[in-house]
Amino acid sequence: MEEENDDEDISPLNVLLNDEDNEEKVLVNGQHTEHKANGGNTVMQNGPAKQQLLQKHSLRSINSTVVIRQLPSEGLSFQLWPAATTLVSLLDGYRCESASSPLTSTLSVFSVDPNRRPLNILELGSGTGIVGIVAAITLGANVTATDLPHVVPNIQFNANANAGVLASSGGAVNVAPLRWGHADDVEVIGRDFDVILASDVVYHDHLYEPLLQTLRMLLAGNQRRKAVFVMAHLRRWKKESVFFKKARKLFDVDVLHLDTPCEGSRVGVIVYRFVGKKG
Repeated sequence: MEEENDDEDISPLNVLLNDEDNEEKVLVNGQHTEHKANGGNTVMQNGPAKQQLLQKHSLRSINSTVVIRQLPSEGLSFQLWPAATTLVSLLDGYRCESASSPLTSTLSVFSVDPNRRPLNILELGSGTGIVGIVAAITLGANVTATDLPHVVPNIQFNANANAGVLASSGGAVNVAPLRWGHADDVEVIGRDFDVILASDVVYHDHLYEPLLQTLRMLLAGNQRRKAVFVMAHLRRWKKESVFFKKARKLFDVDVLHLDTPCEGSRVGVIVYRFVGKKG
């Protein structure tokens, strides 16, 4: 999760869906002390300095688990959000049965040549790092997981915690700071990426333009014609349409996958694909 200011009315577990008058609030998930999702389980640890949530998330494609540390008291970027869980499930499912996966149309173009180098993947607003870590594991990819500088240490902690399963899968995770809209940060990490991933990154409206600027730098500056941005998103406010309206002026945007809404919710996570416009 990329963020600058935490809003008290945003929570990854208590998802808010506001109507046109911004008054309706619908509770999707309850207290996260016993939170379980997609085969994962959470254990709360109360340390002297900060609360820690350690979640073991099962990956059926490799018959193993990844361990993710959340630090709820540190802010939104240190918690697991619904759209991240959706991407994790899709990546796991792609490795299990690629023929029926919503990601096949995007990822299959990179696997035509059996001698091709591993995928280079960039994750924006990584938050806990779970999506980047699972992408590295399930795709055997080289992943660069990024977020604001103060978030990077926890992503690195989670990458280190899963070093064994990463090594056995042939994947690798590099962690780096990346502030949206900062060209110098993009220059440091480079632009040589095949796929860019993100989940639940469209929420603060003051970050819409910086995010789009970063995407322009990464996609427009990438010489690989097949470079693509895959973003999982859970709609919370009507104002988010502003981001998509601007994005469609710059990129061709289509929908790869739509989750069934959780009980009590009107919407599910949507996975979008962005590619640079031709011509």
